[in-house]
Amino acid sequence: MCFAYKTLVFPLLLFCIAVHQQQPFDSTLEKPQFPGASAEFVDHLEFIQPNVISGIPVYRVMDRQGNIINPSQDPQLSKETVLNFYQKMTLLNTMDRILYESQRQGRISFYMTNYGEEGTHIGSAAALDPNDLVFGQYREAGVLMYRGFPLDLFMAQCYANADDLGKGRQMPVHYGCKDLNFVTISSPLATQIPQAAGAAYAVKRENINRVVICYFGEGAASEGDAHAGFNFSATLECPLIFFCRNNGYAISTPTNEQYRGDGIAARGPGYGMLSIRVDGNDVFAVYNATKEARRRAVAENQPFLIEAMTYRIGHHSTSDDSSAYRSVDEVNYWDKQDHPISRLRHYMTARGWWSEDDERSWRKQSRKTVMEAFEKAERRLKPNPELLFTDVYNEMTPNISKQKEALWRHLQVYKEHYPLDLYDK
Repeated sequence: MCFAYKTLVFPLLLFCIAVHQQQPFDSTLEKPQFPGASAEFVDHLEFIQPNVISGIPVYRVMDRQGNIINPSQDPQLSKETVLNFYQKMTLLNTMDRILYESQRQGRISFYMTNYGEEGTHIGSAAALDPNDLVFGQYREAGVLMYRGFPLDLFMAQCYANADDLGKGRQMPVHYGCKDLNFVTISSPLATQIPQAAGAAYAVKRENINRVVICYFGEGAASEGDAHAGFNFSATLECPLIFFCRNNGYAISTPTNEQYRGDGIAARGPGYGMLSIRVDGNDVFAVYNATKEARRRAVAENQPFLIEAMTYRIGHHSTSDDSSAYRSVDEVNYWDKQDHPISRLRHYMTARGWWSEDDERSWRKQSRKTVMEAFEKAERRLKPNPELLFTDVYNEMTPNISKQKEALWRHLQVYKEHYPLDLYDK
């Protein structure tokens, strides 16, 4: 048995040794085969630090005095186009001041200004095609204004009168316009983000030269809907531009209490999105970034994330007093030293396109135009009460018909308590 054992086992050992010598194995050369990520193996324990790389840079074209820094980045826009930028930005500013005071006087119930963020509105709107679909939050009035939404309809919406496209059903500043491809704004934060991803997927399937742009603030980016929208758009490869206005505050919460990472643009790579951070107070930088993102989104069917760094000079809304959580000096710095309107004005003045006389004349004219629309809106009647029951179904259901009849019976019995003469017949 010993002989037999040696005869069988010894050659087997020699074979194993030979195989081992002929096929050496180095574990350091192993490559991960996991389907979820591309990476390398390491043999030392190390957690990835959040600040392992320097912050994402901020792209800009103009300095604070309106000088072009790199001539190759100058969009070379015509005088007429630049003047239109400036006039839309200042007209928006004038409308804000009048409607803000209107709320303070009790004429309307609520308002939100756009002070300090005008460059993000106009720069991005100008880079889009009119056919592109816009999902706004509630501080994108300038985008709608640039597309041609008239002052009369801005006022009608805030006053909820008979001219309001929403028929008086929405809070002020919740604009919408089907003809201008601007989806009606809703109050809940970030609901528009996954909606935009779905719309962009539909646009992709249509295979047309069109993109969807979705605006939101850095506070809304903390909502779960934001992450769902980012992931859907990236995995479905949708032509979508996510445009984040990082204005420093989510209502009363500063950014250092909202997140610990490098802003919002840093989240893009984690979802597989191309991302950029721009100076939101530089209308040309916003224009260039949005224009290039749009071009590539259409050509490549993929989403882009733009983080526009800016500052909310006004209160969050008429329900907010920002002096409770930030200093007057801080606000004054951004208002006086780094404002998108003054920066563009420096640019125009240096080229001889704008003067003090032009400024005085335009300010007077724009205020007169806004006041005319304001006074007209105040004189208009409220929408007919019957509109409470329309537009939900194609044909009115029996239970809604009963509610409508009950309302009119009530109004007839107690009509002395209702100012029906203020409502459209």
